Order: sequence, then C-alpha cells, then structure tokens
Amino acid sequence: MSNTLRTVSPVDGRIYVERPLEAAAGIERALESAVRAQMAWAALPLASRCKMLSRAVDAFVAKGAEIATEITWQMGRPIRHAPGEIRGFEERARYMLSVAATALAPVDPGEKIGFKRQIKRVPLGVVAVVAPWNYPYLTAVNAVLPALIAGNAVVLKHSHQTPLCAERFLEAFTAAEVPAGVFQYLHLSHEATAGLMADSRVASVCFTGSVAGGRAVVGATSAGFATAGLELGGKDPAYVRADASMAHAIETLTDGAFFNAGQSCCGIKRIYVAAPRYDEFVSGVVALTKQYRLGSPLDPETTLGPLVRTAAADAARAQVRDALARGAGQLIDETLFAASTPGTPYLAPQVLVGVDHSMPIMREETFGPVVGIMKVGSDEEAVRLMNDSEFGLTAAIFSADAARAEALGDALETGTVFLNRCDYLDPALAWTGVKNSGRGCTLSRLGFEQLTRPKSYHFRVTT
Repeated sequence: MSNTLRTVSPVDGRIYVERPLEAAAGIERALESAVRAQMAWAALPLASRCKMLSRAVDAFVAKGAEIATEITWQMGRPIRHAPGEIRGFEERARYMLSVAATALAPVDPGEKIGFKRQIKRVPLGVVAVVAPWNYPYLTAVNAVLPALIAGNAVVLKHSHQTPLCAERFLEAFTAAEVPAGVFQYLHLSHEATAGLMADSRVASVCFTGSVAGGRAVVGATSAGFATAGLELGGKDPAYVRADASMAHAIETLTDGAFFNAGQSCCGIKRIYVAAPRYDEFVSGVVALTKQYRLGSPLDPETTLGPLVRTAAADAARAQVRDALARGAGQLIDETLFAASTPGTPYLAPQVLVGVDHSMPIMREETFGPVVGIMKVGSDEEAVRLMNDSEFGLTAAIFSADAARAEALGDALETGTVFLNRCDYLDPALAWTGVKNSGRGCTLSRLGFEQLTRPKSYHFRVTT
C-alpha cells in the first residue's frame, strides 16, 4: 500500500498535490497534543475564543482568490463558481460566531427556593472531523468552527482529493494565533482514519460522506463511546405544483440539478411535476440545459466542469444506460457538448423522462449531472413518491400556496423542506437528515448541542 497521497486533478489528469500519509507515531503525537491543548483552550473565556476564531475567518477570506483557484484544480468546479464557496464559508462561520454566546449560555431551569440550579454546555474534548471533496470548505466548516467555538480541539482528516483545504484551515488558525494543538490536520489512509476514530481520546466524530462511509464510522466508534454525527447521501426530490411560477421553477431546479456537476448531497436528483404543467416544465428544463457550457473549469465561460474523476463520470453514465434499457428517454443530445468524452471525467448534462421507481436512477444516489422527471396526478401521489426513498436530506416544493406547501412538508420524511428554492444551507437553520441521509445536526444554535454535553449544577444555598 502506498504511503503517499496523490491528488489527480480532473482538469487535465495530472497529479496536482502529493503528500506523505501520516504514520502511527504522527497520529499519536497529534492526539497527545490535542488533549493537552484542549484543556487550556476550553479554560479561555468564550469571548476570547471567538475573537481569535473571527481573526482566523478574516485570514481565510483574505486568501479567497488563491483558495478558489485551488478548489478548481483539486475537484473541478468552474472558476466562475468556486469563489462562492469562500462566501459560503464566511457566512456560516460568522453566523456560528454570532450566536455562540446565547447558544452556549447556561440553561436556567427556573427558581427553586434554597437552591441555585443551572445546566452548562461543556466541550466534549477532541473532535475528529472527516470531510469530503465535493464542497470541501462548506462541509468542513459546519463542524470545525462550532467545535472550536465550544472549546473542543479538532483533528481534521480531509479527502485525498482536496488535501490543500486542510492545510488552508491550519494556515488561517495559525495567522490568528490560535494555540498550537487546538486545530490539527492529518493526511491519513482509510485504515489510519478508522484507527483515529476508534481511539479513546476522540470524543466525537463528525463525518460527511457516503452511506458506506457512515457505516464504517459507526463500526470504528463502536469500540468506545465516541458520538458520531453523520451527513450522508441524498436523492433529493422536488415537486412542481400546478400553481407554481413555472419560469422560476425551471431556472431554480435546473441549477439545483446541475450546479457543481450534480455532485451535491442536497442537489435535485428527481422531479415530480403536476400533470397540467408537465410538458411546459420539461420543455423549459431542456431548453435551459442546452445553454450550459461544458469545458475546462479554468475557463471563466464554463458553467459545467468535469466530475471529480473518470470513475465517477462512468458511474453516472452507467445509471443513464440502465434507465434507457428499462424504457426511459433521454432529452439531451450529448453531441451538443463537444467536451463530453467517454473515458474522461467530462460528462454532458442529461434530462430523463419516462422514468419510474423501478429504475435505480430514481432510487439510488446519483453524483453527476443527471435528473429524472415524472408526471404526477395529485399532491398525494407526489408526497408518496418523494417519500419512496431510503434517503431523506431535503425536499423542495414549488407552489404559490405556502399553507398547502407547509402541510405537504409535514408529511415529507426529510430533514429540510424548501418552498420555491432548493440546494441551499441557511446557517440559522438546523442541517440534518433522516433515514440513510444520516443522523445528528450541524449549523444553527442547535448545532452546538452535538459538539457539547450538558453538565448540571445543583447547589443548595446556605445562609
């Protein structure tokens, strides 16, 4: 087994980053350092921690242009879109800093004569964060910043596809004079990552990735008592009701399906449209999809870049072929996208009709620019089909009737319900999933609960 990490850029197939993988001795040093540093870090006033971490956000944003270019080279997002991740990072980080004082304030259970009672939220200790490549900063910041704010030490293991992201985190924290050991990163093999998660000094694991990866996390942490927050896969649906603004639905859902080349857990993968508006909607999505420009993500005119690797593109191609063999129809002629070439990560977007839930394309996670569209005859049919999935991350409804949309949302088995939008994380709202989309919660004030534990104080007052 190689002891070197090599990042192959989807832009041109060349090795973009090489790093040595950490050996057992280095992991041991990191954990020892994290345990020591965490105690002193937690003893600092919350305001002092937040001040340092705010400076770290400043330092990160100041390097935004360089970081955005690195994102493009590492995972292929078009350079015109990559700066959005820096803005999203800042939005989430600033929000969590702004609500920390109230979210972490002691809970007063009410007056009881002769007693002083309170519940404090105290840090867990050492938190391991395992982050993916598809939104390398947005996924990581959801756990890294709140964990540090709350007084934990963090050890970050980032994807082999985006190792520079871990290094950029450390660069920002170092610039802000966050004490050594409070934040560290490790470039690790899968086996070493499992060992890290199983170590008794790790109090919690925050993982974003596949369902199979989530199961591996649960297995690794079962040896001890570490908690595990899991953000896993999605097959997120949308429902376009007859009263929807069709132009808005077409534009929003096409972007929701194809942004980031469809490589988003909460991207739109299946759409159900009220029968009277079905033809209009499909026609609009096809027309808009044909306007995408597939090519080098370094070209500012490119709106659709390559998938992260050829194997990922081949997996999406295989799902499409399977759907066509089962009777689906494809509405996009791939020859319209000259860069779409078999044996490369460059893949044309595809719109499928004539699909149903007997086809894997409507049930299994698709991590590519492919969307299936079905006609439905009622709200009830739409809800039934939207719930007919092992996943439950987000669901989107497009309608002019907010009250009806909320009632439908109550019946949906999902962590987030959108109305007239999709594929977005509001840092003020809890980010969570149900079923195979995971467990736990990040963002919002509730996100701190997963990264702290309650500690009760029950004092009898003597006079």
